[in-house]
Amino acid sequence: MVLMTGKEYVESLQRRKPLTIYLMGEKIDNPTTHPIIRASINSIALTYDLAHEPEHREIMTVKSSLTGDTINRFCHLHTSLEDLQNKVRMLRILGQRCGTCFQRCVGMDALNAVFLTTYEIDRSLGTDYNQRFTDYVRTAQEKDWVIDGCMTDPKGDRSKRPSEQRDPDVYVHITERRDDGVVIRGAKAHQTGAVNSHEHLIMPTLAMRNEDSDFTICCSVPADADGVTYYYGRQSCDLRRLDESAEGDIDCGNPMFGGQECLVIFEDVFVPYERVFMNGENEFCNRIVESFAAYHRQSYGGCKVGVGDVLIGAAASIAEYNGVLKASHIRDKITEMTHLNETLYSCGIACSAAGHETDAGNYLVDILLANVCKQNVTRFPYEIARLLQDIAGGLFVTCPSAKEMSNPDTRKVIEKYLVGADDIRTEDRIKMMRLIENLTLGRAAVGYLTESMHGAGSPQAQRIMINRLSNIEEKMKLAKDLARIRQQEDA
Repeated sequence: MVLMTGKEYVESLQRRKPLTIYLMGEKIDNPTTHPIIRASINSIALTYDLAHEPEHREIMTVKSSLTGDTINRFCHLHTSLEDLQNKVRMLRILGQRCGTCFQRCVGMDALNAVFLTTYEIDRSLGTDYNQRFTDYVRTAQEKDWVIDGCMTDPKGDRSKRPSEQRDPDVYVHITERRDDGVVIRGAKAHQTGAVNSHEHLIMPTLAMRNEDSDFTICCSVPADADGVTYYYGRQSCDLRRLDESAEGDIDCGNPMFGGQECLVIFEDVFVPYERVFMNGENEFCNRIVESFAAYHRQSYGGCKVGVGDVLIGAAASIAEYNGVLKASHIRDKITEMTHLNETLYSCGIACSAAGHETDAGNYLVDILLANVCKQNVTRFPYEIARLLQDIAGGLFVTCPSAKEMSNPDTRKVIEKYLVGADDIRTEDRIKMMRLIENLTLGRAAVGYLTESMHGAGSPQAQRIMINRLSNIEEKMKLAKDLARIRQQEDA
């Protein structure tokens, strides 16, 4: 059993075979030392380091239901309602500590969704997928892997089925079935932490029909497998990390931590059957998609709340630095930010507490409440960010660069005219402004605002599920019974 530290995690990435990574038109030889990528690695390293801190060990680690060993919670199959709630608590703590996306949630959610789905396939069809997958989870726990849950395909023409696409590679699909495994081609988009992962756990992205059976594939692929290529996603203000003293540079806003999204290409990648967990069983695509989506929509009630705590802290801090913290309208806006943030957390805890044990033995959240949670996440963070920008003032987007602060001649001018409240250093005021820019417009905004909107499915995806699960017929019956309206057949 391995419970890695952050340092050991980085070393494990360095032991992989060289990855093929493209960033801004260049091939990257060593992702662990690249200043843009390194910030996202720091965020994942935090998930390892907190597991060794006495004050967080209980929430970050758990006893494995498979081995009995103590493991990182990110590799865990949930075995109780308390596990589901502790997951949300853990994600909030991590969001507070790094102020951005820490990238391991998707893999944890994929592990649990694939586990329950493979059990149901085996029960119905007599396959042995669940045992294969249980062995895989055991290995992931023993090696303390970062797993990239891969669900979103580029999709091409959305009006067409996967099998109808002019280029089938816009969905991951099987091109060859051999005696010892399958060969896959295609791509997965918006892959959080892909370059920082040990494994990719590939899942179908939507309900498939019989003609789409080659696109119904769930399997795992090592991050350094032959045929895998990464195109690193651009984010706002990312070039600031290329400045000479990036980790101490004021303009970075959040110098140490960052998120990561990639387009991942799979070109004729061979997958042995022991790593194949679904192979053409179209009737179970809905189950894997809906359960994964539910788990991941629950996650947003933790991670986005933790980052929201940072936004609230930044609002109060910049108000203090501006000398207006005691103003009634400022206090009211911060109260509203807190109300919205705690509402999101309440939804995350509620869908966890209302969960249930699956036939496979792990626990699944209440799917309706998980979708309500994520629907709120598509809205409330935008209002929280708007209020933060309101409180901050315009300087967070018009401030001169950090180079003016490093030049003795210009520094004294900046310090004279950008001074805030008495006893507050001008440099600290500027640092807080840059953090606010990072949280609401820059790199962290990808993991807070845009991810809040589109992560785990766009808003309409949640509304479809809410409508499907809302049981309108039963609610109509309640209203008619109270109004003493007799049913037509009774009349």
